Amino acid sequence: MITNNRYPSFGVLLVDDEAPFLRSLSIALERQGINHLYRCTDSREVMATIAREPIGLVLLDLTMPHLSGEELLARIKEEHPDLGAIIISGLNQLETAVSCIRLGAYDYFVKTMEEDRLIGGIQRAIQAQEMRLENQEMRRRFLTDTLEKPEAFADIVTQDKSMRSVFQYLEAIAASRQPVLICGESGVGKELIARAIHRLGGAAGPMVSVNVAGLDDNVFADTLFGHHRGAFTGADRARAGMIEQAAGGTLFLDEIGDLSQASQVKLLRLLQEGEYYPLGSDRPKRLRARIVVATHQDLAKKQLDGGFRKDLYYRLRIHQVEIPPLRRRKDDLPLLLAHFLAEAAEELGKEVPTVPRELAVLLANYAFPGNVRELRALVFDAMSRHRSHMLSMEVFRQALAQDSPTPAADTAEQPLFAQVQPLPTLQEAGELLVAEAMRRAQGNQSLAARLLGISQPALSKRLKKSGGED
Repeated sequence: MITNNRYPSFGVLLVDDEAPFLRSLSIALERQGINHLYRCTDSREVMATIAREPIGLVLLDLTMPHLSGEELLARIKEEHPDLGAIIISGLNQLETAVSCIRLGAYDYFVKTMEEDRLIGGIQRAIQAQEMRLENQEMRRRFLTDTLEKPEAFADIVTQDKSMRSVFQYLEAIAASRQPVLICGESGVGKELIARAIHRLGGAAGPMVSVNVAGLDDNVFADTLFGHHRGAFTGADRARAGMIEQAAGGTLFLDEIGDLSQASQVKLLRLLQEGEYYPLGSDRPKRLRARIVVATHQDLAKKQLDGGFRKDLYYRLRIHQVEIPPLRRRKDDLPLLLAHFLAEAAEELGKEVPTVPRELAVLLANYAFPGNVRELRALVFDAMSRHRSHMLSMEVFRQALAQDSPTPAADTAEQPLFAQVQPLPTLQEAGELLVAEAMRRAQGNQSLAARLLGISQPALSKRLKKSGGED
């Protein structure tokens, strides 16, 4: 048995009393990256092998000594109903084929048929079996509301329920070797999600990240596939591409929506055939890494408009996750603020400051077009200016003053009642008014008091009470 780092995530058992056929079929499957194979020439040993090994799909020869493929199929479906099965026969027998399909076989093939049809049928059966297993796993996780590997998401600071659902989905598809498409606005943390996918897979190899935005076709091919010495002018030595560097691990392609049409064709061929040619080479190499891609663009709309290949889009979205923007994760703001304050304080060699109470109100009413990345930048900017025990509000006030409406695309998908933000309490509204008056008065309490129509002592008392005198 040879283990595999591409797919499937379970074993494939080949059963045939003709050893030469088993060898030739194994070689053909291994060429397609299907290497998690078990072989059996004695039909009497099949049930014991299934009980002992992590088998997910069985290929059964129909005519064998001792037990026929049809008899074995009936026993397999009785004792292991979730196991996938394909019948392979030396004869084209319609009645037998129909009988096997009724017993639960996924498909029926004749040995003398074209090899490509047989391999394609096995690949489809593997994909169907993996999707069934993943659906079972997702149902189990969502019903129990558990995370089995929370350490894989340690770098992602959140308590949001929608993010937890994303984590549960990623755990469910961790064993799959199919591509994963990560969608979300700029700054939501798509690369952190890619790293979590890499950790969940338990890959032995590294995660290699490539931002493909702006790469022309030649640079894209050289970056991913590498080249041989003399492949082009200036190629004075061979260079391994990112695919080879990511062998046994994960290849993360960021900003996939910006990929040129010519490069899209190359990526599609890589995913379909599981092999590639380094520039200047006529010998193919196998894809030994899982592909994870990310984009801030709407690929569904882009492929309808002709800007992205439909066949590539459907290849990439076998597994897809959407990361919600920060404006839909307001409960995460206190956690993220505390996390970035601690991070910035450590980096800048300062003490973590006291946070004014009104800051939480300001942040909750800001749309964060730059998402988590923008919040981090604001915190680091505020910390670099920080001089007293109380964190300065000025950086955050400036951001609030530049706040823009939530994008139309975001509100369009929400029902009307979901677009209405919760109103602040009277105390929060008062704190907001004081903060705005102080901003307009550029910190002058006397002028701010006149803007509010109250006395300066009353304003000072308010500021002291809210901890916002700074």
